[in-house]
Amino acid sequence: MQGTLYLCATPIGNLEDITLRVLRTLKEVDLIAAEDTRNSIKLLNHFDIKTPMTSYHEYNKIEKAYQLAEKIKSGQNIALITDAGTPGISDPGEDLVRICLESGITVTSLPGAAACITALTMSGLSTRRFAFEAFLPKEKKERAFILDTLKQESRTIILYEAPHHLVSTLKELLEALGDRTITLCRELTKKYETVLSTTISGAVSHYSSQEPRGEFVLVIQGKSPQELRKEQQQHWETISIEEHMKHYEEQNIPRKEAMKLVAKDRGISKREVYGQLLENPKND
Repeated sequence: MQGTLYLCATPIGNLEDITLRVLRTLKEVDLIAAEDTRNSIKLLNHFDIKTPMTSYHEYNKIEKAYQLAEKIKSGQNIALITDAGTPGISDPGEDLVRICLESGITVTSLPGAAACITALTMSGLSTRRFAFEAFLPKEKKERAFILDTLKQESRTIILYEAPHHLVSTLKELLEALGDRTITLCRELTKKYETVLSTTISGAVSHYSSQEPRGEFVLVIQGKSPQELRKEQQQHWETISIEEHMKHYEEQNIPRKEAMKLVAKDRGISKREVYGQLLENPKND
């Protein structure tokens, strides 16, 4: 019988955050695939886990994934761990999961720490809807594209950033998103954990005078529904009601329903839409 791939969440700082189920699984599997074996050996030694390890990282993620999948199909159980947190979240684990599922291999996830969720819950911002972007792309065009899409994001935004890039990234965010509320979390679950709730401009000022240290999670307020409605209304007001009607009718929306949508978009009554259309019978 073939084995199983276990995605094992490991602590993001405090070693006490590992679960009993993860500890048992790491001891029982045949092999542990680790993002950095030099880092993970410290964790395994702390809990007296003797299971063999192999490296699985960004630079061997595809070739090694197929090798690991073959081992699982031959009957081995393999645990995947990342340097810190939940495998598959902003790391190459997602490729191994995909390849295993394509091969008909059972994959199960053992929940535990995740920096993005930890920061979100202590941010004081809305947790009902959120957009996780991890690290912004390094390539300029792709980075600019992502920042542009985030301008209209109404969900809470979560980003990761390294200390040496923090200030420059904050300045980019300020330019792209405006001066929104932000919570910066650093060294989560560790001795020097800090949480700073401020504005993006306030964060730029703070970390321009105080050197950033440790890995950061940025939790940023999304654009409010009121702001979005106002912007959309302003957009629709740049075109005529006739053009607005045409926008919906070209989507095969019945005329009466299109009139309701136009009225809602523009913040006016359906009667006003109808009156405008009557004044321009050639377009009616």
